[in-house]
Amino acid sequence: MTEVPGQLYLIPVSLGEAPCAATIPEDIRRIAGSITDFVVENAKTARHELKRLGHPGPLRDLRIETLDDSLDDAALDALLAPAIAAGRNIGLMSEAGCPAVADPGSRLVARAHLRGVPVRPLVGPSSILLGLMGSGLNGQSFAFHGYLPVEEPALMRRLRELESDSRAHRRTQLFIETPYRNERLFRALLATCQGSTQLCLAKNLTTPDEWIQTRTIAAWRGRELPSLAKQPTMFLILAG
Repeated sequence: MTEVPGQLYLIPVSLGEAPCAATIPEDIRRIAGSITDFVVENAKTARHELKRLGHPGPLRDLRIETLDDSLDDAALDALLAPAIAAGRNIGLMSEAGCPAVADPGSRLVARAHLRGVPVRPLVGPSSILLGLMGSGLNGQSFAFHGYLPVEEPALMRRLRELESDSRAHRRTQLFIETPYRNERLFRALLATCQGSTQLCLAKNLTTPDEWIQTRTIAAWRGRELPSLAKQPTMFLILAG
């Protein structure tokens, strides 16, 4: 792959602490190592990941800027300035997985298009797609909903809505939760969804502890429940 100056590269990040070579191709690691300007969610974790990717550094000399949802258009343009004004490549990194997917980086990507900065998405792990691939559920029609409501009445109501939509359209519904609340969400699914609805749990994807299981709600209710506490998990349902 040939790098052209002044582009926004979307650099994938590992989902766990497994060796980067297991999920990030060598060519992508080489591109990341050629970039000195980065936009990230958290500078500390980004430096840790760049070190794992084998960036030649020194890391303290890299320009690493933080992106959040509060930035206005002028601030986004400032983040893109190395590409717009100086023709340097910029690397956009998420906290985990692919940038701009369930990630505030999508705003910077949209601004790059408006300002004429070429955007280059790079190959890497996505928990959304990996979970869907491993679930055996409908991969022709699916929707990712991010985080569901925290309050129990609103959560139950939202789960019923997603189950109804899944049944009407044969659509796989995907969502996540803060890891320490995973088991609470799992119990809500068992209490709310119909027995025939299929539920997939995909946790610790791409790590040595990866675990993916799909069963009906009725089958999950009749088993010893798996431990999900503090383990990154993707939840997928498909109503029968």
